[in-house]
Amino acid sequence: MLFKFLGVVLLLMIAAITVYYFVNNESLPQGKKGKEADELAQKMLIAINHENFKNTEILEWTFTGNHSYKWYKQENIVAVSWDKNKVILHLKNPKKSTVYVDNQKVENQKLVQKATDFFNNDSFWLIAPHKIFDAGTERSIVKHEGKEALLVTYTSGGSTPGDSYLWILDENHFPTSYKMWTSIIPIGGVSASWSDWKNTESGFQLPTKHTLSLFEMEIDMGNVKAYNEGANILANKILKAIKHESYQKTTFLEWSFREKRFFKWNKKQHIVDVSWDSIRVNLHPNHIEKSTVFIHESLQKDADETLVKRAEAIFNNDSFWLVAPHKLFDNGTIRTIKKVDGKDALHIKYTSGGSTPGDSYTWILDENFIPKSFKMYVPSMNMEGLDATWEDWITTESGTLLPKNHLVAGKTILSMGNVKGYN
Repeated sequence: MLFKFLGVVLLLMIAAITVYYFVNNESLPQGKKGKEADELAQKMLIAINHENFKNTEILEWTFTGNHSYKWYKQENIVAVSWDKNKVILHLKNPKKSTVYVDNQKVENQKLVQKATDFFNNDSFWLIAPHKIFDAGTERSIVKHEGKEALLVTYTSGGSTPGDSYLWILDENHFPTSYKMWTSIIPIGGVSASWSDWKNTESGFQLPTKHTLSLFEMEIDMGNVKAYNEGANILANKILKAIKHESYQKTTFLEWSFREKRFFKWNKKQHIVDVSWDSIRVNLHPNHIEKSTVFIHESLQKDADETLVKRAEAIFNNDSFWLVAPHKLFDNGTIRTIKKVDGKDALHIKYTSGGSTPGDSYTWILDENFIPKSFKMYVPSMNMEGLDATWEDWITTESGTLLPKNHLVAGKTILSMGNVKGYN
């Protein structure tokens, strides 16, 4: 009687699975390959800040709390840990990999292969949007719910070649989910969310979890990180060289810009007197409505908003020429290392703040890590690598280093006047 009952239960389970399969299984859609599909893919890469991903040094995450990763991306090495095992996996040459069990070094190629399989699967759930132009991929456009979606098929590579993914994009071409046709999931068209994103230090987003349409399964990616350790170390060497700690403690800065605009900045309160011609603006950058305007030293009853905005733009520009090396870790900055004449240079991109977010600068350093010049990339002014020196550094009364002069494009002198820093 018991066996008869178990047989009925088994038949019901099989029937339920069969019904679920036929109700939910979707055929792989057919799309249009070619230039338009690649253009859509490029728009997707721009939306996810793929350039910043390419430049990232280190990524960290865990997969469902079981597999932990620290990926040195530029070196093609990843530390894979699970249970009592740790594999220092060399992605380009697995034979060079090192295996540890219970912190003891061992020879075990099966664990190397297991780490490789784990990495291929688990890293895909972290960075799949960045892999749409990998070798062996085919792209096509598919109409999905009246909108263009991107179908990516992996004809080679990874652990499961032949898999396909249909990326669903929002109006800005940012991925919000995908549908899967894979060898390890027998039901075609299972969807997974790509919506729980986290901003990373290196300037792009990573997913923190995914939810599958298959029984609402959740994949937790842990505390995801992406950062540029080498660039951060170099940036800190610059700050040490220019006495940044003293700069942080400095109360007042005074300088001029080409002897035409004059400044006295109460850095602690972030209030600055900006003077040019017959105009003086007492500027409150954090509370712009508190700013006051003087013309020929006569206080305006109602501050001229145009003059206040001009003073703010002048201050943003002219203070940058004085203190930019002290702003390497400002909010919205992305630090990467670039090679200039065979030596490490620090590239800084400002994604927010100031008057022209999106500008970037490559700092060239002397043997003591003091900036001697930078290359400017300012899209709003069509600057593409324009050179400017940073010279005649002085140690101020407050103990920090500031420059007195610049030479732009080898011909235009920018004098900072009588530079002072004091408390």
